[in-house]
Amino acid sequence: MSNSENKELFSGLTFDQMLGLEDQSTDGKPLELDIDTLLPFPNQPFHPYKEDEMEKMVESIKENGVISPIVVRPKEDGTYEIISGHNRVEACRRAGFTAVPSFIREVDDDTAVILMVDSNLRQREELSDIEKAKAYELKMNAMKRSVGRKSKNVSQVGTQKRTDQIIAEQTGDSRNQIQRYIRLTKLIPSLQDIVEKGKLAFNPAVELSYLDPADQAVVQEVMEREETAPSLSQAQKLKKMAKDGTITDQRIDEVLTVEKPMYETITFRFNTVEEYFPSGTTGKEMQDIILKLLKDYQQSWQKKRQQEVER
Repeated sequence: MSNSENKELFSGLTFDQMLGLEDQSTDGKPLELDIDTLLPFPNQPFHPYKEDEMEKMVESIKENGVISPIVVRPKEDGTYEIISGHNRVEACRRAGFTAVPSFIREVDDDTAVILMVDSNLRQREELSDIEKAKAYELKMNAMKRSVGRKSKNVSQVGTQKRTDQIIAEQTGDSRNQIQRYIRLTKLIPSLQDIVEKGKLAFNPAVELSYLDPADQAVVQEVMEREETAPSLSQAQKLKKMAKDGTITDQRIDEVLTVEKPMYETITFRFNTVEEYFPSGTTGKEMQDIILKLLKDYQQSWQKKRQQEVER
């Protein structure tokens, strides 16, 4: 199995154990479902694999078949909604397969959302901030609806745990960080795109999410005109102005163009540097390598400068 296919899905049994669901396929075995009846999960926030990853998965499936069946739920019109396996279905389509081995699950809408989000959060190594933001929001809302306690933000009957606390325990992100991720869904779509492209850092983006859409649009216009992005301190100042009711188009312009940040932050998005590293290199490993190269460069530059001084 390729790394791409293994990363995207656990084995059928492991996935069943994780979900705690009973298999509803024939004799506990996956069914071969017509690929044209398999529909993507509506409004799912996760991006498809990049082209190189997809090509590897296609080759793996051509050679070995689909080792890990997808998970779907039936619809009334005879089609099936994909809970886990969007990338494998696309790879099968490209490989010329007409059917895909599938486990069928009878679950309601909210349970399907929770399972779809969980499978992706657990299995994908690299997710963008916007992907996580939308995923956390989808899951939190589904958890609240599933027990009918929207106003109390409680996850299960008989418990006093907040839904964000449950998600925090499951994902490793703190409750506060989860709420900060969800704030990103309050950004206008065009600013979300800028975050996705790595042109607006996470912390300033969270602060800008407290501005109303019209003010956010002005921020974007200034960013594009000046080819710059707000620092954290600038974004915090705009947030305070919005809270105080003193924000105007002119003041947004002044904050972003007149007031310079005290320091700059350099952020590399994963997709801008991954081509320079072997496949499978993690973000932390990339960071360590980059820092080591910078240290080597600094030492080389200092040595060269010293030699020039001694001449």
